[in-house]
Amino acid sequence: MANEEQKNTDNAAAGAGTPPPRPTNPRNSNQSPMNMGKGGKNSMLWIYAILIIAFLAINFMDFGAAKDNRISDVEFFQKLQAREVARIVIVNKEQGEIFLNSNPDARTSSRMAKPDFTISIGSADSFERRVDAIQEQFDMGDRASIEYETRRNYLGDIIGWLLPLVLLIVVWMFIMRRMTGGSGGPGGIFNIGKSRAKLFDNNGNKININFNDVAGLEEAKIEIREIVDFLKNPKKYTELGGKIPKGALLVGPPGTGKTLLAKAVAGEAGVPFFSMSGSDFVEMFVGVGASRVRDLFKEAKAKAPCIIFIDEIDAIGRARSKNLSMGGNDERENTLNQLLTEMDGFETDKGVIILAATNRADVLDKALLRAGRFDRQIHVELPDITEREAIFKVHLKPLKVSPEVQVDFLAKQTPGFSGADIANVCNEAALIAARRDKKQVERQDFLDAVDRIIGGLEKRNKIISLEEKRTIAYHEAGHATVSWLLEYAHPLLKVTIIPRGKALGAAWYLPEERQITTKEQIMDEMCAALGGRIAEQITFGKISTGALNDLEKVTKQAYAMVTYFGMSEKIGNISFYDSSGQSEYSFSKPYSSTTAHTIDEEVRSIVDEAYKKTYTLLSEHREGLGQLAELLLEKEVIFSEDLERIFGKRKFPAAGEHKITESAITE
Repeated sequence: MANEEQKNTDNAAAGAGTPPPRPTNPRNSNQSPMNMGKGGKNSMLWIYAILIIAFLAINFMDFGAAKDNRISDVEFFQKLQAREVARIVIVNKEQGEIFLNSNPDARTSSRMAKPDFTISIGSADSFERRVDAIQEQFDMGDRASIEYETRRNYLGDIIGWLLPLVLLIVVWMFIMRRMTGGSGGPGGIFNIGKSRAKLFDNNGNKININFNDVAGLEEAKIEIREIVDFLKNPKKYTELGGKIPKGALLVGPPGTGKTLLAKAVAGEAGVPFFSMSGSDFVEMFVGVGASRVRDLFKEAKAKAPCIIFIDEIDAIGRARSKNLSMGGNDERENTLNQLLTEMDGFETDKGVIILAATNRADVLDKALLRAGRFDRQIHVELPDITEREAIFKVHLKPLKVSPEVQVDFLAKQTPGFSGADIANVCNEAALIAARRDKKQVERQDFLDAVDRIIGGLEKRNKIISLEEKRTIAYHEAGHATVSWLLEYAHPLLKVTIIPRGKALGAAWYLPEERQITTKEQIMDEMCAALGGRIAEQITFGKISTGALNDLEKVTKQAYAMVTYFGMSEKIGNISFYDSSGQSEYSFSKPYSSTTAHTIDEEVRSIVDEAYKKTYTLLSEHREGLGQLAELLLEKEVIFSEDLERIFGKRKFPAAGEHKITESAITE
C-alpha cells in the first residue's frame, strides 16, 4: 500500500477492457482563435515586431521630407550675407529649405527640388524680419525669395492614427489571452467557472497503475473490484436490472493509499479519470463553485464511462449549518447543494462513478452519504503485518538492499505505520546509508531510519549540564523500569538520553496491536508514563518540567476513561463522545456543572491512583532504578537486554504484534 499523497506511478500495464478513444471535447480543443499553438505564438511575435518597427518609423522618419544636412542660424545668415542664397522655402512654418545659387533647382518651384540645406526656425515672422533686415541693402537681383508651403505627410498621418488603435487591440488581445489562461485552459477570469479537474485518459495522460501496484489494502480492493467490473462490463448488470452504486467514499487515516487506490481503479478499468481536490471548487467569486461542479459533471457525461475522483471532499462536503449568522458559508453550501443535485440526477446506465476520499467522514453532510449518492463507504485502514510486508517489498525494489535485511523483520518493527510512513522509512534508510558511504542499505540503516522518523534527528552537540543529564537519565530510567515490571505496560525496546528533535531523552516501546483496551491496560500505561516524574521525585526530592509530555498523555487518557469509555463508577455507563462530528455550533456541554465537577474529581482520583501505584513500585525497586540510570549515563543508549540483566527476565511476555512508540522528556 503506497502513500496516497506520493505520486508513485510504476510502469504497470493498465487493465483490459480499455474503450476506444473518444472524440476530443471541442471545449478542450486548442484550435481556438485565442490559441494558435506554437505557430500562432511565433506569428504573434512577428506582429509585435512589425508594430514596433512602424512606431519607430513614424517617430524617427519624416516621410517625404528633405533629408539634407541641417545648418545653424549663424551659418545660414553668413551665406545670406554673402549673397549665396537664392531661395528660401518655409515648410509648415517650422522648417526652412535653403537653395543656393549654385543649385540648378534653385529657381524651380517643384516639390521634387532638393534643397542644399535645411534650417529649423522658431517663428516664421521673426525669421522673415531678420532676413529682410539683412537684404535691405541688396539689389533686387541678389535678394533671396521667401516662399511658404504647407505639406501633409498622409502616410505618416494614417499610420499615426491607426497605430494607437492597433496597439490598443493588441494589448486587449494579450490581456484576454492571459485572462483565459494563456492557452485557452482553465484558470483565467473567463474560464473561472470551468472545471479544474485533471483528465487522465488514453489520449495523453494515461494512468499506468493497477491493483498490482497497490500493496496491501486487500479488503478495500475486494470491495472496489465490483466498480471496476461494472465499468468494464456495464451490460452484465444493467441487463439484469441491477444498479451499481453511484458513488463510493474512501475513508481512512492519512497516508493509507486512498488516492492511489482510486487511480488504480481507473487504470484497472481503462476509462477516463477526472481528478481534482475539494478545494478546487472554492473561489472568492460567488457562484463559481457551483458552476465548476456543473461543468465537471457535464464533461464526465461526455466521456462516460468514466470516474470522477474528488480528493479531500470534506472541503466542500462539510455538514451545512442551521444558523448562518454563526459562521455559515453560503458559497460553500451552494457548491455542496449543486454537488448533491448533480449526483442525484445521474442515471444508473450512464457509466459515471464518483469516488471521493477523506479522513474526516464524521464531518460530512448526511445528505451526501445517503443511498443514491455515496452508497457505500470503503474503509482504508492502517495495514496489518502481512500488508506491511507487501508494502515494504514495493518500496524496497528501487533500493540496493543488503541480503541481511529481512522484510518480515521490518514489518514487525513498524506496526501502526501507514504506507506513507513505510515509504518514508525506506527513503530515509537509503539516505542514511549514502551518508555513511555504504554500497548497500543495511539492517541498521532501517532501524536508524525508524528512530529518526519517530524521535527526530539526534543532537549530540546540544549543550546539557551534568545535573540536567543526570535528571534526564533517571527520568528515562523510571519509564523503563515501570514498563518492564507492569503486566500491561508496553515492553521496552530501547532508551536514550541523546537529544532528538525537541526531546532531551526518549524511550521506545513495542506495544501490542489490539483492537480493544481494558481499564487495567490503560491504568498500567498511565503508570508507565508517570514513571519519569516519580523517579525524579524519589531520587532528587524535587520535580522538573521534563514530564510535560507525560502529564499531557495521562490527563487525556484519564478524561477519556471517564467521559468516553464509561470507566468511572460515579459517572457510570455514560459516554459524552460525539462520533457524528455535527456539533460544531454547540455552545454548551452535554452535561451539567455538577456532572462536570464529578468528572474532574474522578479524573483526579484516577491519576492519583496511578501515581501511588507507580510510587510504590519504584520505591521497591529503587536500587535497580539507580543501576539502570547510571548505566544510561555511561552508555547513553541501553536496550531491553540491559533491563533483563538488572531486573531479570520480564514476567509478562508480550502478546501479538508490536509497534514502536515514543515517550519523550520534553525541553
